[in-house]
Amino acid sequence: MNATANYRSLLYLIIGLLNIAAFGCQPTVYLMPTPAIMATGEINPFNINPNLEESNRVDVLFATNRKPIGGDDSRSYTIFPGDKLRLGIAHFTIGGEATDWRQVFELSTSDEDRDRPALHLEDLQELAVVPLDDETAPLPKEVESFAAAVNDVLADSLDKDIMVYVHGANSNIYRAAAQAAQYHHFTGRNSMVLAFLWPSAENLLAYGTDVRHAAKSAPAFKRLITVLNDYTTAEYINILAYSAGSQIASPGLAILGQETKGEKRRRLRLGEVYFAGADIGIDTFVENLQTYLDIPHSVTLTINSKDTVLAMAEWHHGVSRAGRPRAEDLSPEAAQWARTASAGSGFDIIGVDENTVVGMSSGAHDFWYAHPWISSDVLVQFLFHADPLKRGLVENVNEHGLRYWTFPPDYPDRIIGIIKEAKKEEAE
Repeated sequence: MNATANYRSLLYLIIGLLNIAAFGCQPTVYLMPTPAIMATGEINPFNINPNLEESNRVDVLFATNRKPIGGDDSRSYTIFPGDKLRLGIAHFTIGGEATDWRQVFELSTSDEDRDRPALHLEDLQELAVVPLDDETAPLPKEVESFAAAVNDVLADSLDKDIMVYVHGANSNIYRAAAQAAQYHHFTGRNSMVLAFLWPSAENLLAYGTDVRHAAKSAPAFKRLITVLNDYTTAEYINILAYSAGSQIASPGLAILGQETKGEKRRRLRLGEVYFAGADIGIDTFVENLQTYLDIPHSVTLTINSKDTVLAMAEWHHGVSRAGRPRAEDLSPEAAQWARTASAGSGFDIIGVDENTVVGMSSGAHDFWYAHPWISSDVLVQFLFHADPLKRGLVENVNEHGLRYWTFPPDYPDRIIGIIKEAKKEEAE
């Protein structure tokens, strides 16, 4: 190993130790802080769920292109990309056997700062397999049965959308699916959530492997979106891509945009597409965005200019990341396109930092679920398809003419007031 390689490995190790909260060695996932919109108990989505199971059990769907090993009774998934897309259900519990619904409910509808219970993965139940080699071939009957079951659940749900969560790098199946399960829980369990479990190498020092596996997973992700669009009755398919998950969702959507034309394009039911802490080159992100921006209801990009994890990713790739961009990494033409798009109604940029988001650490990367204000905004956007102004955010324009949005100092009171007023108008 030469000196450069030794230096690179040492630097990864040092930064990894400094950012253990963000990367870690597959840490246990604990119930995230209660989103601000629910923290006072005034707004409680659990009470309006007609099918609520009052238990500490919470389930999410999953799709994975990981290569499997073992039979049906002992199935596990490797860190290598496979040639099929496998669909199923991940079963979780919040806390242990002694944790009952009342405890979970109280923690989920207040801002209590006591210890949060851990999420435990009970098992993964694989239900269907989608071939990836020939998209023109009829789908297996088991996939149609899976879609029919999804449609039955959607018919009885208040939220008629499906949310697809795409996790970041250095993430195993448990951690990725648990993050999706938390989101599902805090919708009052009203929303259907599916975790796309791509083959991360599950190791900080294997980031380069994750980058390669992410590139190989973009077509599988695109295939998942088309299957959900063609075989389910979801009103919208929403997407939340976190960190290196953006290296899958962004090019996957670009493939969709390039391949889909005319009436078929108009039948795509993409809703909110949200990039949180996006670990993808800003130049690639804007290039991809130009191919599909007209398809979804909106595309949101969060930016933290001090994100320490994205600083390391920039060093690795040699170009700034979309979640921590530098203007000089865009051509003048691409920068102008981004400015024009941000001034419209389809592309929203949200700036987050310690000065505008009270209690947020300056280098935060995991803010979409770790900070109550930002998780609250994600929930409101996805549940109501509301634009930033209607979600209580404040409009700004930077020195380059780029429009972006920030959180006001009174955000918690403001968003609770907005939702209460909307419910009042609806009742009238």
